[in-house]
Amino acid sequence: MTSFKHLKISILFTVFGLLVSQASFAGETKEGEKFDPSVMINHHIMDAHSWEIYHGLTLPLPVILYSEEKGLDIFSSANFYDADHNVVPYNGYVMEHEHISLESGAHVYDISITKNVFFLFINALIMILIFLAVARGYKKNAKRAPRGIQSFFEPIIIYVRDEIVKPNIGAKYERYLPYLLTLFFFIWFGNLLGLLPAAANLTGNIAVTLVLSVFSLIITLASGRKTYWLHILDPLGNSMPWVAKIPLYLILWPIELIGIITKPFSLMVRLFANITAGHIIILSIISLTFITQSLVVGLASTAFATVMNMLELFVALLQAYVFTLLTSMYFGQAVEEHH
Repeated sequence: MTSFKHLKISILFTVFGLLVSQASFAGETKEGEKFDPSVMINHHIMDAHSWEIYHGLTLPLPVILYSEEKGLDIFSSANFYDADHNVVPYNGYVMEHEHISLESGAHVYDISITKNVFFLFINALIMILIFLAVARGYKKNAKRAPRGIQSFFEPIIIYVRDEIVKPNIGAKYERYLPYLLTLFFFIWFGNLLGLLPAAANLTGNIAVTLVLSVFSLIITLASGRKTYWLHILDPLGNSMPWVAKIPLYLILWPIELIGIITKPFSLMVRLFANITAGHIIILSIISLTFITQSLVVGLASTAFATVMNMLELFVALLQAYVFTLLTSMYFGQAVEEHH
């Protein structure tokens, strides 16, 4: 029953996505232009200073800029568009492909609330509301079976704790559990939000995955015990005198340094690449309808896009699991006691 419900939801998402794409295609054909799938795909996966909910319905977001020439400047992104939605200069600023600079060419620090930042706040708000409700349910149903939203999330929390965090970190797992639970649900919810029509590609943004990876790296290095650092700085131990080890360490130390860096790098790229690739595949399949303008191809692409949406629901959970699992393993290596 639950799987059938998820199937219906996925179909609705796909059909609505087709309608959004069709509206964009219709707007382009009025100007006598051919449908360009690359423009549509880049528009959906890239960040923006406004949130286009539907063709012709756009929510402007705050633009926050700082430059030595003009100081701090805050205004709505709607000022960059005219009545025909063409990009125009505003107050000495120009925007080209979502990159803002001064007309003089001077550099501008852009700390705007972009579409990805806006959805990051939405993701955080959803997490706060859900887990406050779970906490209330836990207090209310103490020593009783969980009910409502608590009954859905409590088994997932216990699974993350008992099957991911505890086996990989060991006895000191409780110190890292809040961060790892937050990491798991932030990535999972962000992945699911990205599957909604007109939503932001939050976890497919490499800046977001970079920050998550850097957090994991900082915690790993800050948690490193003597055994962890000795393994990096003196991997050969007492097997030979220092005079003989120095030439080998000139080779081993760069390798160890690369190993430290590649762990968060792999976390960053894996999440970014998998989520972005999934979005590109779905949008490419939908684009076939408007490239061929064929009813048969349209029906087939809708069916394939629905299957891909179902697969992406699984990938959304899988990527959160993998990121949390690998981070737990890195924490476990840092706090491991010498045997």
